[in-house]
Amino acid sequence: MPMFRFANVLLETNPRSVGYPALYCVSDRPVVHDEDIDEWTLRGPGAFDFSTYFNALSVQKLLKYTNAKRFRLHMELRGAACTVTQTKGDAFSSHPELIDEQSVSAPESSQWQSFELDLQVQPSWVVVGFVISAEGFVSIRNAYYEVEYEGDLRPVELVLSTTTFKKERFIERNIDLIKQNIVDSGEDIASHFNMLVVDNGRTLDVDKLSSEHITVVPNNNVGGAGGFTRGMITAMHQRPEATNVLLMDDDVAVSPESIKRTYNLLRLLNDSYSEAFISGAMLNFEIGDEQWEDLGFMTPKGAFAPLKPGLRLTKFEDVVFNEVFRSRSSVKGQMYAAWWYCCIPVSAIKKNGLPLPVFVRCDDAEYGVRCNPKFITMNGLCIWHMPFHMRYNPAVERYQTTRNTLIAQATTGFAKKSDFLYELHNNIRLELKKFGYDNAELCLDAFEDFLKGPGFISKPVAEECFMKANKRKEKLVPFDALAKQAEQAGLQDFNLSQIDRQLVDGDKPRNHFERLEDYLTNNGQRFFVGAGKGYAVIPVYGWSYPAGAIRGKHSLVVIDWWNRQGAIRTKDVKRYQNIIKRYRKDMAYYRSHIKQLNNEYADARKTMTSEAFWLDYLGMNNG
Repeated sequence: MPMFRFANVLLETNPRSVGYPALYCVSDRPVVHDEDIDEWTLRGPGAFDFSTYFNALSVQKLLKYTNAKRFRLHMELRGAACTVTQTKGDAFSSHPELIDEQSVSAPESSQWQSFELDLQVQPSWVVVGFVISAEGFVSIRNAYYEVEYEGDLRPVELVLSTTTFKKERFIERNIDLIKQNIVDSGEDIASHFNMLVVDNGRTLDVDKLSSEHITVVPNNNVGGAGGFTRGMITAMHQRPEATNVLLMDDDVAVSPESIKRTYNLLRLLNDSYSEAFISGAMLNFEIGDEQWEDLGFMTPKGAFAPLKPGLRLTKFEDVVFNEVFRSRSSVKGQMYAAWWYCCIPVSAIKKNGLPLPVFVRCDDAEYGVRCNPKFITMNGLCIWHMPFHMRYNPAVERYQTTRNTLIAQATTGFAKKSDFLYELHNNIRLELKKFGYDNAELCLDAFEDFLKGPGFISKPVAEECFMKANKRKEKLVPFDALAKQAEQAGLQDFNLSQIDRQLVDGDKPRNHFERLEDYLTNNGQRFFVGAGKGYAVIPVYGWSYPAGAIRGKHSLVVIDWWNRQGAIRTKDVKRYQNIIKRYRKDMAYYRSHIKQLNNEYADARKTMTSEAFWLDYLGMNNG
């Protein structure tokens, strides 16, 4: 059977590899890159363990998802004498285990020597890797894993589609990385790959950044949903037609090797997984070994949630756990792959239609649930993204999320086990208890736009709605201005120098009576109404609920410590009452019209997910 080069042994020079080298190689000795000759040197004597997130081979998943039968390691070495020994990890491994009989010795040499090591694999083994035990300095190059496969490789034409809006620094860097490491690589992927950059902000230099396999397309600001849809349509109409579209966010750091492995994985897939979605993980841009999510699901209460717990991928036990994790049966039909890195077969697009025109938020979740594919995740397939708490935006979380989840459920039956009315009620309740009246009204703006029916969202109003929500959301000001506002509001003892994360993120205990009182009065705004006394300092995030800290207060100082901003909220019982009246009126309308609305949205599904609709929506019919 033939062999196929599947994964390069990866060593990189970027902030993640420098800050978190154990993602690549674990050693107590340096691994150094000589830029002049593009060569890596293991500065032994010492042991260099490549049984890591990027360099362990996911054999259990490869045997399940692909036509792989056997595996081999290839590398070229020169320098001091060394021994290369295979390692393995099973479901209970906390450290890689050496397989002494699977090793090859390299004598000392000033010339490059090629070595191959056949890898032993057993069904219970999750990953395999290798350790180089060096007696001195050893240089390494052209190291990769090969897969022996059965049958034929699948023909793959891969389109990487990324949508950008005024994120020039990120997108230009990624274009350059992909040009150097994929388009100009000389590897098989180079002849079967195109990158499409949909520029919703129209700020990129088209002529400068476009090339034979990279195309920048100026586009109207139709959000991520519209930008990615344009990528899908363009991919389906290119020649040769794309087989798979890899959707990727603009404001991410990516290793080109992840894209190469995705392409190689597509070529090897067996019939059972030929139409699977490949989902890349989101690692924390600031804490490079921290995985936030590789698959998500919708909770029964209507919230987005990661399928797996948070993992630290410099720990071997988490590298293994990341591969063996099994989803619960309760999330069946609720799972999705986020579009920061998601590879979708074109056949699935043709079968299930295009995304909904919802601008941003929930577009990827709805599409993943609608298609209900098999999902593939794998160590080494990832991007680095700023975590959600660093970019919290009520216009997204209170307006876009509220509106779009309701629209998606009514239109395509999205997340049938989720109660998005509960989420609406809970978010309004949270905002009102925390005097976040602006943000509570955003929830109602979203609900009322949903109640307008599919005719409203079918028109090109998405950008206008989002801009309006951004104008109506609570305004945060820099810390200097916040201090002045606190003084004007009469918070005489407010002192920024006395505020730290411990205070912001802290809470106070409540007894049973206090809990009941807070529930009945919504923090003193109904039944037993009071003006409140003093103030508390709380986090900006909408999901936080420091109930003990906020109870009985007259004012709340909301802090976004990461971005050094804040706002002052003051209890306003009249505004609270007006919001409650508006909410009750909206709910009365909902109850009397929901059957009609559901029918209208369901009837609009075929149109809103059709290519004809999107060509008109995107202005592509006009050239």
